[in-house]
Order: sequence, then structure tokens, then C-alpha cells
Amino acid sequence: MVTHVPSEGHGDERGALLAFVEAQRGAIRRSVAGLTEEQAASRPLVSELSLSGLLKHVAEGELNWLRMAQRRPNDKERNAETWSDGFRLVGDETIPRMLDFWARVAAETEAFILDDVDDMGDTFPLPPAPWFPENGQCSMRWLLLHLVEETGRHAGHADILREALDGRTALELVAEEAGYAGRS
Repeated sequence: MVTHVPSEGHGDERGALLAFVEAQRGAIRRSVAGLTEEQAASRPLVSELSLSGLLKHVAEGELNWLRMAQRRPNDKERNAETWSDGFRLVGDETIPRMLDFWARVAAETEAFILDDVDDMGDTFPLPPAPWFPENGQCSMRWLLLHLVEETGRHAGHADILREALDGRTALELVAEEAGYAGRS
């Protein structure tokens, strides 16, 4: 479900890009609103995806990109043995804890972009992989555009999963969040 990011009030390019990233985050957060842990972990389609798994994946994915941009190690980075754990809650992980974790990552992403990045054209190296740009570098601008793309892709998955789970559409969840639920 597309929500509209206002065209004013975001300042410069950084503010606008961060606002679009946040709009996509909101779609994922809404997808788990009002669900039990069991509902959010269920897989109502043939896919292995669950809503809580998508939530974890996008939160950890954003942290991974942030750490690459900061050129810092990532203690949540996945390897071949832990890859599937990035798509399901394990141990004491819960939806509220994952939402809190993602809120901290989002705040750190915003602070990094607004306070630490001198120029949106500044680049950082990427590890070799077929899904990364061929030159092995990306700019801070590209990073934010990629977060919009990747989070948006998974927000679409979440829309489908939520509707398959309980019939609630993204439009209904947006209206409910805005206080329009039940109005005719």
C-alpha cells in the first residue's frame, strides 16, 4: 500500500530520502499491528516468509547496510549457518523487541546520514557479491535509495501475507493507524 510522503517539510535530499525510507518502514510495522506472536510467525502461503520474519530481516538488513557505510563490524551479520535465522524470531526475540531494535537502527541510520555524512556522493566499499554493484562501491545516496527499494519490496510481501492471514488489507491498516477505522 502506497502512502504519500509529503513533498515539503523534509529540507534537502537527505531529509526527503530518509522520509521515503521511513514510509516503507511504516508499512512493515503496520503489517504486524494487532497480531499475536503466533499469527505473525505463521506462514499462510506456500512461501517460507512470515510477517515476524520479514520484520527481523528488514531490521537486520538495514543494520548491515548501515555498518557497511560506517565501515564498522556488524554483530548481527549472517553467514551460511545462520542465514535462515534472519527470517524468523528465535530465542527470546519477540515482535515488540524486534520493533524496538529496528527503531534504534532507524535512529542510528538517520543520525549517521544527517550528522556524519559530508556528501551524499561519498562512497563506501562493498564485499564482492553478484547482487552488489559491479564497481564494488556505492554512495550514501544509493544506500538510501536501496533501503527504499528493499524495504518497499518486503512491505509488498507483508501486505500479501497480512491479507492472507486475516483478510486485513494495507489500506485498512493505514486507515486504522490514522484513526479512520470504522468511519463511513
